[in-house]
Amino acid sequence: MKKTYLAVIALGIFFLLLIQMAGTLVESIYILDLMNTSLDEKVLGLLFFFSPVLLFAYRGKRPALTVWILFGILFLARGLAPYLLTLGRMLASGAATGAALTLFPLLLTARTKGESRPIPASWISAGLALAVGFSVLLRTANYSLDYSLFPEGGWLGWGLAGALGFLLTTLDWGALAQGQTRARPVALAVTGIFLVVGLAWFAFSAPSVISRWTEGDYSWIVIVVSLLTLAWVGLSLFRPKWINKISPTGLLIWNLLFTTSLTLTLLVNRVPFPPTPDSPAVVVGAPTWIQGLPLAAMLVLFPVIYLDLRVFSARVREANPRPRDLIPGTLLGSLTLVILVFMHIFTNVWGYVEPVSPWFRNKFWLPFTLMAGLITLLVGWKRSSAPNGQPGSERTNSWVWVGILAAVFLGTAGSALLTTRVQTFEPREGAIAVMTYNIQQANDDFGERSYSGQLALIREVAPDILALQESDSARISLNNNDIVRYYAGKLGYYSYYGPTTTTGTYGTAILSRYPLSNTRSVFTFSDQDEIGTAEVEIEIAGQTFTIYNVHPDGSDTAMLVFAKELLERSKDNNKVIALGDYNLRDYEDAYQLIDGVFTNAWVSNYPSEIGPDGVDMSGDNRIDHIFFSPGLAVRNPVYILPPESATDHPVHWAEIVWEE
Repeated sequence: MKKTYLAVIALGIFFLLLIQMAGTLVESIYILDLMNTSLDEKVLGLLFFFSPVLLFAYRGKRPALTVWILFGILFLARGLAPYLLTLGRMLASGAATGAALTLFPLLLTARTKGESRPIPASWISAGLALAVGFSVLLRTANYSLDYSLFPEGGWLGWGLAGALGFLLTTLDWGALAQGQTRARPVALAVTGIFLVVGLAWFAFSAPSVISRWTEGDYSWIVIVVSLLTLAWVGLSLFRPKWINKISPTGLLIWNLLFTTSLTLTLLVNRVPFPPTPDSPAVVVGAPTWIQGLPLAAMLVLFPVIYLDLRVFSARVREANPRPRDLIPGTLLGSLTLVILVFMHIFTNVWGYVEPVSPWFRNKFWLPFTLMAGLITLLVGWKRSSAPNGQPGSERTNSWVWVGILAAVFLGTAGSALLTTRVQTFEPREGAIAVMTYNIQQANDDFGERSYSGQLALIREVAPDILALQESDSARISLNNNDIVRYYAGKLGYYSYYGPTTTTGTYGTAILSRYPLSNTRSVFTFSDQDEIGTAEVEIEIAGQTFTIYNVHPDGSDTAMLVFAKELLERSKDNNKVIALGDYNLRDYEDAYQLIDGVFTNAWVSNYPSEIGPDGVDMSGDNRIDHIFFSPGLAVRNPVYILPPESATDHPVHWAEIVWEE
């Protein structure tokens, strides 16, 4: 029992650290390149994924020394990463990722002390599931951001890495027995392991991203993922032989159903964008129950990835390889993950990395379907193997495991429910404070994390309505950090994420002290970035206000189409507030079109466009605007410029008033 207890926890922590550091590496590179919206030399940081090539120099001598050198790098880099600036964090997470990937072949061929065969495949599968369970807990408890990856939770990163070091002492790293025949090729099996880990990294270790694909209920998605993941750990430990009853054909069917449901979950949330300037806008409202069916099926079926990992690990185990025999598969797996990361990012920045990226426009589903489809193909490639591919592994009935799994699940479920609660606020009399904030994915003008500074500024202003732009961070390029959920949860606000992540916009979210109704996203013709406007209604003192959060970009034609659609959609409403990052100066045609109908908050108070404190927001200086219906009025409009705004844009707010 003790061997199982320690080995599975060691594997769980290892996979967790790998997912955390790989995600941080990709996020850091993306943030650094976000500053110039193009790829540069910083993208070479992805070469850390190919660090296992160093194992070609490994000759099997003194394996324990190699393990401890790699662990030392992993320990220091993982511990320091949360405290570093973005460039330092990229280097530290890269070193940690490289060390973990290089350690992986050694870990896959390791043995618990006193055993003559490598770690059972069921333990490896349970280890990944445990890692996903831990990751979901760490994120859910901190409003979807992994607590251990930020300075305030950095102590936990040191603790996790230190615990892994202790647990590694329970393993043997010696050479295989003499007289062993040459191992069979295992490159495809190892690649399959990487695909499973990749799918866990891209989605299931951070369930908030799934809720953002679909507008599905966050709490229930988190609870289902956590429950089924931890149930898999329990079944692997308490009933390890039940999986033998699943035939290879049954496993293949399970994978096909999961791949289909995953693909459909993404496709039913795909938006047919207007193809020409003359095309009508596409309006997307709340999802229907029919759209929720593929999501429900996917959530029920997704534990098959843990069974797939068991199959691939068993195939590696049967081949009885040396660590060097796993290098080709490890490098192929790393290459596959890097390609999938690029594919995922290109669906969002399709207008910036020509000639490759435009092909990925509106293909958000593609990398996920490829991952699940390739796993299915590799599982079916060698159907003669039983799903577990090995005799039943050691069984444990330890109540310690029951306590661990129950505590993780209850902590996750409780956090999911508690962190989504909204607060009650005293309304202002005859006024609402509105604020537009381009948060640049919660980074400042220097490309450094600024979520705490931004949150402090929002709290200081205490707006009733908060419009966030460039907030679409619940995706792999930004380490699946759902900053909208984080801000809304910390503030106790209602929220509408706006266009889902499947649409590839930069995010136009609306947070509010008042309940939101008739939420919808409006897509107009675009030729560089998808133009998705978030639209909601709120009721205040018996009066209905329509709020638009905008972030258009692209050619003059696309901007004019956007402006005309905004005016068309709002023409029948007499209480309109349209705010956001317009990317428009007051001398541009689209701006003047809007300004001819609505009132600009800043100019109406300061016709010179220079504030009383000397803040000059004339001409090119001002692209973030608050417009409102002529029947309303404004007082106290304010701009705060970078760096005080804690982003690369000025933050702008004002009070909108009306007669009772």
